[in-house]
Amino acid sequence: MTPPPPFPPDAGSSNQPSEERYPFWTYHDLAVFIGLALPCLIAAAVLVKLFSLVLPDFLGGRAATLLAPQFVAYGLWFLCLFALLRLRYARPFWRSLAWVRPDLGLAVFAAAGPLLAIGIVLLGLALRTPEIDMPMKDLLQDRSSVFLVGAFAVTLGPLCEELVFRGFFFPLLARTFGAVIGIVLTALPFAVLHGPQYAWSWRHVLLITLAGTAFGWVRHKTGSTAAAAVMHATYNLLFFAAYILQWRDFPSQW
Repeated sequence: MTPPPPFPPDAGSSNQPSEERYPFWTYHDLAVFIGLALPCLIAAAVLVKLFSLVLPDFLGGRAATLLAPQFVAYGLWFLCLFALLRLRYARPFWRSLAWVRPDLGLAVFAAAGPLLAIGIVLLGLALRTPEIDMPMKDLLQDRSSVFLVGAFAVTLGPLCEELVFRGFFFPLLARTFGAVIGIVLTALPFAVLHGPQYAWSWRHVLLITLAGTAFGWVRHKTGSTAAAAVMHATYNLLFFAAYILQWRDFPSQW
């Protein structure tokens, strides 16, 4: 793994780690970050509700109403992470989370995403994975909702998930348990996060765990969270496009 080099601590700062190593954050920082997730979600819901009272017609469509709190919550949560890295450790946000260009370039990993998606589909067929009545279908009832859900699935979703799981979680776990175990331990909560979308079908959770393992392996081999995020984005893009194309009851407004 080729993570971004550690940055020299500020002279006289008691908050800096005593030895230069990557990652420089600790499990205490990880616990604080995880603990802030729920308060950020609650604060986002309150802010969006207040906003909707002031401008009741601004959030049109079911998708916008449900996704808006997630957008705001992600923003608040990452503001907390930014504050942790910048204020506590005085380190750059993006480079600390290994948001660097991989040696092979990003196009390679953009192409790898659909290939991984095809492999996951074939494995799902072999496992006889049941069809699930996806909650997302209820959101795709108009053109604006389709664009909004699709944009979220291929941009903010992969970006935030990879920065958290492969950028922030993985380096700490890999340093403690080794790369292989770190990859798997990072993939498990990633799969649990998506479990409710698939009614906790163990086959779906297993497939998502394998996908998360692939993203973690890319992060480990390239030292680039950006490579994993691009791969994740095109992986989601293929699934979203396939979902739309096979949906016979696609809204007539389209």
